[in-house]
Amino acid sequence: MLGEDQADALMKIAVSGRILDVLVGPAGAGKTTAMSALRRAWETEHGAGSVVGLAPSAVAAQVLADDLGIATENTAKWWQNHLVHGTTFKAGQLLIIDEASLAGTLSLDRITYLAERAGAKVLLVGDFAQLQSVDAGGAFNLLVGDRHDAPELVDVHRFTNAWEKTASLALRHGRAEVIDTYLDHDRIREGDGDAMTDAAYAAWRADRERGLVSVLVAETRDDVTALNTRARADLILDGTLTPGREVELNDGTTAGVGDTIITRRNDRRLRNGKDWVRNGDTWTITGVRDDGSVTIRKTGRRFGGAIVLPAAYVTNHVDLGYAITAHRAQGVTVDTSHVLVEPTSTRENFYVAMTRGKHANRAYVILDRADDHARPHPGDNPDATGRSALFGVLQHVGAELSAHETITAEQEHWGSIAQLAAEYETIAAAAQHDRWATLIRSSGLTSEQSDTAIESDAFGALTAELRRAEANHHDLDTLFPRLVAARAFDDADDITSVLHHRVARATARPSKSGRTRKAPRLIAGLIPSADGPMTGDMRHALDERRQLIEHRTTNVLDSALTDQEPWTAALGPEPEVEKVAKAWRRNARVVAAYRDRYQITSSRPLGPAPESAAQRIDHARADAALIRARTITKAQQAEPVRRPIGHDSIGPRL
Repeated sequence: MLGEDQADALMKIAVSGRILDVLVGPAGAGKTTAMSALRRAWETEHGAGSVVGLAPSAVAAQVLADDLGIATENTAKWWQNHLVHGTTFKAGQLLIIDEASLAGTLSLDRITYLAERAGAKVLLVGDFAQLQSVDAGGAFNLLVGDRHDAPELVDVHRFTNAWEKTASLALRHGRAEVIDTYLDHDRIREGDGDAMTDAAYAAWRADRERGLVSVLVAETRDDVTALNTRARADLILDGTLTPGREVELNDGTTAGVGDTIITRRNDRRLRNGKDWVRNGDTWTITGVRDDGSVTIRKTGRRFGGAIVLPAAYVTNHVDLGYAITAHRAQGVTVDTSHVLVEPTSTRENFYVAMTRGKHANRAYVILDRADDHARPHPGDNPDATGRSALFGVLQHVGAELSAHETITAEQEHWGSIAQLAAEYETIAAAAQHDRWATLIRSSGLTSEQSDTAIESDAFGALTAELRRAEANHHDLDTLFPRLVAARAFDDADDITSVLHHRVARATARPSKSGRTRKAPRLIAGLIPSADGPMTGDMRHALDERRQLIEHRTTNVLDSALTDQEPWTAALGPEPEVEKVAKAWRRNARVVAAYRDRYQITSSRPLGPAPESAAQRIDHARADAALIRARTITKAQQAEPVRRPIGHDSIGPRL
């Protein structure tokens, strides 16, 4: 039986009238089941053989053929057949391209163009959150993002545990709070490289000995090779493999009769009937010959289907198949998965590897290896933990963007509050430099102390603190000399840092309280306004960025409310009364601005704990705004419904 989401998605595809449709589904959502139902329906309408399949790899194409019972081919070979033999499509055909996120943009463009000319329909099936094409890619992601009605499967069927269904979707979207869910269920271990390699291998081997189908996933080829070598040695020691004639493989390891291997190159000349050697196929060696060639049979098959691999192929294109990379794991479903996680991993790799097992998926996080991500992230620190390393992994998206998406991403980056606020504060520091220098020189410091303070590396931090204080309505011309005179600087290593500390403590609260208190002059509720005398061009640049920040804040909030992003639930519903709604939005905008400034992707409104002093200040402001928004909503909901007395709607009201 099809699930509700599957039936709805197939209905949209079947009657859309589009030449090109997409079907999106997370790992384990039943994409194969949905495609099988669509094939039967399509063939009922258009006849047998009216559904054909393609996939970026030969292995994926064969899996599609086995699952759907249709003719399939990999995209590269199909294109070659088109050029050489004139192979093309027919009117009324449905072309299913599986694992479409792995297909290159040029390949998809060529094939869909031919389908359009022939009057065929194309369905791209895949998941934008899984691994991407090694060629120029991003077309599948672009199509999904550009269509508001892209059919998507949402109900995950693969996992035995209900919590893991929800957790896998959070991994898919990079929601960092899900790390705690996996920790709570004892699915994450952490330690140095050797310890984690030992732990992952031991757990994988224990599962295999219990009769479970288990996969051991590593990030690097070096780790895969080391694990393969270890697995083979243990199989020999426990008598599962009998030592005999061996051949040397591509990565320097050796293999003999009984070993599991993976072939790494398509070769249609090496075949037995319909079965031929594909890149990524898993085999068992059944014989080793004197010339270095080997006889192989598909893993799990006991009789027949033998193929001979020549010595040259064995040497150059064969690896042991006990441990694999995430790229090899995509599309695999097993009982359990054990994942060796490097700090350099990407969200896509981690998500794929942690969604292979039906019963359990476990991560073994390596903490003692360098993180060479292009940009630092929260996991990049000497005191890293499994949580912080995985937080960094989930923030590191490795998916390739299309040219259009790249332009959009760049515009998003340069238009973000994070960027605009940084520009505002940089311009403010330059615009107010002379003003703050004059304040320091006239504050009671000696000429030498003043010069030292202005030339200090901490001068920028001090001026930023002075700007915050002024935004809180403190009279700095009066306050700053008093702070200088409060205590001598004879024992100070850095006068500027001492002054920064004194200003921060003295101006932590607004200058007035109660009814006389004025609201701080803050842009989007977070960024202190730069006031005072300055040149006209500096004032224009600051005003321009102020407007951009305020406009961006409004757009971020409106988009979040329209899309019903999870974090907006914490604000409560927007009040209907206009005056109350304005107050609610004023506070909600502060939360939206905070999230955009610090790139918060968590479903919690304010995300993880702040990491810097500046962020802690903004976090406190956003938290206060969040509380005020909730209070407004609760007060509005608690207000009694006002009804007219009697039946006359124009009478006095209670």
